[in-house]
Amino acid sequence: MDIDPLMLSRIQFAFTISFHILFPAFTIGLANWIMVLEGLWLRTGRDVYRRLSEFWTKIFAISFGMGVVSGIVMSYQFGTNWSRWSDITGNVLGPLIQYEVITAFFLEAAFLGILLFGRDKVPRGMHFFAALMVAMGTIISSFWILSSNSWLHTPAGFEIRDGRFFVTSWWEVVFNPSFPYRLAHMVTAAFLTTSFVIAGISAWYMLKGRFPEYTRINYPMAMGMIVVLAPLQILLGDLHGLKTMEMQPAKIAAMEGHWEGGAGAPLILFALPDMAAEENHYEIGIPYLSSLILTHELDGVVPGLKEFAPEDRPYMPIVFWTFRIMVGIGFLMLFVGAAYAFLRWRGRAFETRWLHWLSVAMTPAGFVAIIAGWFTTEIGRQPWMVQGLVRTADGVTPSLTAGGALTSLVTFMVTYALIFTAGTYYILRLLQLGPQPHRGETTKNARLDTGRPKRPLSATDEAIEPAE
Repeated sequence: MDIDPLMLSRIQFAFTISFHILFPAFTIGLANWIMVLEGLWLRTGRDVYRRLSEFWTKIFAISFGMGVVSGIVMSYQFGTNWSRWSDITGNVLGPLIQYEVITAFFLEAAFLGILLFGRDKVPRGMHFFAALMVAMGTIISSFWILSSNSWLHTPAGFEIRDGRFFVTSWWEVVFNPSFPYRLAHMVTAAFLTTSFVIAGISAWYMLKGRFPEYTRINYPMAMGMIVVLAPLQILLGDLHGLKTMEMQPAKIAAMEGHWEGGAGAPLILFALPDMAAEENHYEIGIPYLSSLILTHELDGVVPGLKEFAPEDRPYMPIVFWTFRIMVGIGFLMLFVGAAYAFLRWRGRAFETRWLHWLSVAMTPAGFVAIIAGWFTTEIGRQPWMVQGLVRTADGVTPSLTAGGALTSLVTFMVTYALIFTAGTYYILRLLQLGPQPHRGETTKNARLDTGRPKRPLSATDEAIEPAE
């Protein structure tokens, strides 16, 4: 494979978007989590909710800042590396991205200052409203970004004149066929990602005997979200897959590992796809199951990659395995939620250490699943930049040289490494310090401020009581 400006530009964009997507995926869920805590503080007046909100707001601020910086840098590539693509699709995607700026980014920017610095300067209701607006801004932002990206996969509402796209129906552009499924799938993934981070950190505190007054709130709320969202995400993924088979059959063939396709296709659990030989090595599958999942019939017909010209095929090995990583993590999330629900029903959720260790191990699971899902989606769209209409090779900047692309790639890697290292260091420092008592409260006093009558510590409480 020749390393040319096109390949270097693809690697660069894959690197920057993979780095960037981690932060919106986390901050979408975290902003809504903070909004819930602010609402509980406003409704109950319990100071423990305020302290939790202050703690997570600090982490949100750092994550939000890194997301903004990485997003700005990423967008410059539209002009530097992909100017032809910008020229061809600009009439459609330019307004969509602008809508995201004026409806979401400005909303977040307007109220983020109040959320971060206005706690003791504005009424409680106003502070909750600021948290609500920031949370709403993250959802609106994901709406426009997913709409524009989905249009590349399932373009609609356009006509082509002189090699450029022109809008004929904004409604069809915004609500293109794959958009509702991808929006629901991505937002749910963001909430799951944040839930596992909160649950994992809370479980770590429980294992170390720290901050019991906070973990007794954090852990069950986060795990409760997982109990609900994990099965919902699997259902949404199934619906998304059915729409993908209808609109992008080559992608489904690559995801499923099918070369021949046809009726009664097996679900391939393991294989080493060989693009040159057009076959799988060491294949292990379950007969008929792929047809059953994709068509809901045992003898349903599913696509095979040989049905498409070699130059129109996505690179199956990457799509095949990233899809299995995503699905595998999804079912592991379902297991964690089911285990917690069972142990909670038995009254043992706070005493079962293996569940706490599993929660800690699952802390980064959402991030890994999102990256794997993003690779599946975007590499599965190749070699098309706009599905079936514009090839990726036709979107690169004509004057871009391999040296220039390599220089910018290395520069981005170094810069992002510094940003990520610094941001991660400060987030880990905040997590090490944990939620701090408000206005000089001791940790012990803070533990007693839970809205319940004071009582002697149980054996469980003693196990998680911090050393004094």
